[in-house]
Amino acid sequence: MMNQLADPPPVLPALSDHPMLRPLAPVPESGHIFDFPGRLGTVDMDENEALRIDGIARHIQEAGVDHLVHCGALESHPHWIVRRTVIDVIRPITWPAKLRTRRWCSGISPRWCTMRVRIDSDSGGLIETEGFWIHMNKQTMSPSRVEDEFFELMCTTTSQQRLRWQQWLTDPLPRATPARFPLRRTDIDHFQHVTNTAYWHAVHEFTTGAADLTTTSHRFILEYNKPIRHGEPLTIHTHRTPESQTLWFTIEEDVRAVAQLRSLPPLP
Repeated sequence: MMNQLADPPPVLPALSDHPMLRPLAPVPESGHIFDFPGRLGTVDMDENEALRIDGIARHIQEAGVDHLVHCGALESHPHWIVRRTVIDVIRPITWPAKLRTRRWCSGISPRWCTMRVRIDSDSGGLIETEGFWIHMNKQTMSPSRVEDEFFELMCTTTSQQRLRWQQWLTDPLPRATPARFPLRRTDIDHFQHVTNTAYWHAVHEFTTGAADLTTTSHRFILEYNKPIRHGEPLTIHTHRTPESQTLWFTIEEDVRAVAQLRSLPPLP
């Protein structure tokens, strides 16, 4: 189902060759692209009526499920873990807004893939995202091969078929005193782990003071290392530089996830 929103011209800024700073892959000219309309829900708005970062994460997670349904692959591939999420807010999406969301594969191996999601709004907003998705066997909690038919379908939008994992956020834990971040039962998923979107609640909470990094286009990165379970004493360490703000999600100084916000170069 298509939403008749015109594509704006490419606007991703030119970044360096470091993987953490590279621009995300453009929309392919052909191949399998899941394309569907939607709208900005009021539950995902911040106090300025803009789509919040956790709302973006929720939107792309549900797009993943809807995409599997669309492909007829939900029953055969129901369990995934998102190892890394990159979200580029090129132009904020503000309420009210009609959305056009496109999702496609930008790299794949037999057990995992990177999935790009582009969200356009009819008012000119643009958000570009990419997630590193690992297909899981829920019984063994280990990566599992995808079926050949699914693999071949995903390959229609990428020539990268030997995708490998590379950690991007590797800075050591700072010595500053961390802040407690209580968890709720609603933060737990069917793996009995903290949900992907719950991490973004903390990112939103701890980066609201870094407004200088979000006045222009900006990038969020979140990398998941180990699960967090309900009842564990989650603390968050933060470190600010002129270019970025980094958050470490820790359980007794064991780093379970790392997130970073950084501004992107001005658009030409």
